Amino acid sequence: MIRMSNSFENIEFVFPKEADFNSFVQTSDEEEPFSERAISFLNALALILKQDPRSGNFPELLTFAFFCRKANLIELKKTYYPRQNTRKGSGLAFHISPSNMPLTFAYSLLSGILSGNRNVVRLPSKRFEQVEIFCDALETLSLLTQYDEFARRILLVRYDKLNSATSFFSSVCDVRIIWGGNLAVNEIRKNELREGAIDIAFADKYSICVINADSYILEAEPEKISRSFYNDSFLFDQNACTSPHLVAWLGSNENIADSQNIFWDTLHKLVKKKYNFQSHSAIDKLLTFCEQAIHFGEIKKITTPDNLIWRVELSQIPKNIDKFRSNCGYFVEYKTNSLFDLSGLISAKHQTIASYGIDPEHWRLFGLHEKINVMERIRPIGKTSDFSLTWDGCNLIDSLSKEIE
Repeated sequence: MIRMSNSFENIEFVFPKEADFNSFVQTSDEEEPFSERAISFLNALALILKQDPRSGNFPELLTFAFFCRKANLIELKKTYYPRQNTRKGSGLAFHISPSNMPLTFAYSLLSGILSGNRNVVRLPSKRFEQVEIFCDALETLSLLTQYDEFARRILLVRYDKLNSATSFFSSVCDVRIIWGGNLAVNEIRKNELREGAIDIAFADKYSICVINADSYILEAEPEKISRSFYNDSFLFDQNACTSPHLVAWLGSNENIADSQNIFWDTLHKLVKKKYNFQSHSAIDKLLTFCEQAIHFGEIKKITTPDNLIWRVELSQIPKNIDKFRSNCGYFVEYKTNSLFDLSGLISAKHQTIASYGIDPEHWRLFGLHEKINVMERIRPIGKTSDFSLTWDGCNLIDSLSKEIE
């Protein structure tokens, strides 16, 4: 059994089923980032995930496994840890994942492992099958003699938000990593860290998509672009901070109109075929539209065949657009003939720009524009959710480890 403070109960220990928590907390065995043990462990985890037949139903699990392969981790080591024997893990890392995203916890854990830490992870409260597959893979790996010791550096737990476990884990950790909405982050921060511990928070962000219609109209495979946009948006019900909510169209009016027809028609066919739409989402979309009409002024709902996709046209982009959004296929659209018309939109609240048909040099000039406050990620459509060890401008390896002088 796991022995721990009596200050809370009703906590589910998902992995491992049995452990000595007091020993887990008190152990001091930080490793250097990208240790051979860490790389070998993650590579073995990737192999088990790929071999599990259930993983085929979840592309995001296979994407995670692909990220964890040894060749990729060695390349990342060259970028994030080119020097030797100058850093070690911070100690005990406490990861708090969002309740509505199945694999954010896995990438956070990955960062903690690569940084050289022991890791306690609060899993999503919602029971995703992807989480169960991941935990089964960890169990399998821990049964192998060469990995059982390293597996004991990991503790995965599940409990509701009213449980005092967050307060306890916060009081014993060396670094706390919070993923979630602004309200959740602020609530968690009420739990004090022990002296010397640090906080890293990835709060709510707003992402957009920018499409050059003059290029898109020449696209030979528009279905491919729609599939990529589907992956960015519908795989996560638009709950991911990287999922676009605003689609900005650049180009001539004629090309924009034709491109919109092609883009949304091909996307609708894909959504109708693949997406499991919940009836309550239709009500949420209607409520969001009413809120936007009140706060944005002149807006127009584009007629669509059903409730699968809502399109709302804006005559101008409100600065508080990030506060009024829906998910499950709700998009606002804006048309312009200049990329620089979007300059007033970008702020610290915005994270990822999904881009199609725009030269990188134009984005570079856009980033240098004096009115641009923050630009963190510009990715091709279909690549917005690709994980990086630099997230929201934060180098996770350096942030989760300490320099040894």
